[in-house]
Amino acid sequence: MTYLSSQPRLTDSWEDICYPIKPVWLAELLPDYDIVATDRQQLVVGEVSGGRPTIFGIQSADYTIIPNTVIREVIDGLIASYQLLIKYTPTGEFSINIILPEGVQLGKESLQRSLIITNSYNGKTPFSIQGQTLLTLQDPDSALRSSMFRQVCQNGLMGWADQFADIPAYQTWLHEWSATTGKAGGTKSRPAKGQPARPAGSPIRKIHHRQLTQDMFRQQLHDVLVDHLNPEPTLTATVYTQLQQAQVQERDEDLMRELPVPVQLTKQARERLRTEEHLLKTGSSYWLIYNAVNYALFTSRSSLTLNDRYRLDERVFHQLAARAYA
Repeated sequence: MTYLSSQPRLTDSWEDICYPIKPVWLAELLPDYDIVATDRQQLVVGEVSGGRPTIFGIQSADYTIIPNTVIREVIDGLIASYQLLIKYTPTGEFSINIILPEGVQLGKESLQRSLIITNSYNGKTPFSIQGQTLLTLQDPDSALRSSMFRQVCQNGLMGWADQFADIPAYQTWLHEWSATTGKAGGTKSRPAKGQPARPAGSPIRKIHHRQLTQDMFRQQLHDVLVDHLNPEPTLTATVYTQLQQAQVQERDEDLMRELPVPVQLTKQARERLRTEEHLLKTGSSYWLIYNAVNYALFTSRSSLTLNDRYRLDERVFHQLAARAYA
């Protein structure tokens, strides 16, 4: 399937994404037709401010739309004070970054804890919180990952290591993952025994929209988020520190080219890397490379969906971490 090339837009207002959204049935639009294709019966139609009604996707009859207004209601009910940074596409994909007051210090930089929620009306980016679906998070063995917001480039980082018990366990998994994915990342990784089964960069399992009511979704989202709002140290922050301490050496000359990112985005990441070195008055590190790639992924025009961008971001995180711990 061909996707429209789009560049994520940036806003700090819920109003830009909380426009009316509703299902419109094909049978109502085409009353004089016998509709044989029963697997797709409802159109997802949004009334974007200042524009004509937009058809974002065609879904099955029992598909439930998750409106951004419901997500907003839950967030406002749980969090008294937060900053908002939203990236969205005209094709109906949304990355909602809820920036919390609590933060951590990483060298000269201050990072803030955040919640990254994805949603879409076109079905290309599954609903997720920190890259995990509600279905996954309802598993007693799962825990919501932590995310950090970096003010210098206004990005939310989507690489995590929180699912591991400690750094040695993560290093063991990285070793096996690196051996099976390589540069192309074409084969599925097989984590070490006793470690999480979900490989980095694998497709995020979609939440079951069938027979899901908006009231059910509202309660599930509330229950998942309420326990996450208590700040605590994370393994991911420890990996960030390792990336920052790993300075770029001569052996890393081809490092950017080896990352699983399209060539054009790699060029833009190099430009961003030079900008950050100048802004922070520091030499290049794996930390800056990771952030430069993240910046290029989420600010550049591309046919990649938001879900594709997040998956690449996570793979880059693990690839750089594997090298930093080598």
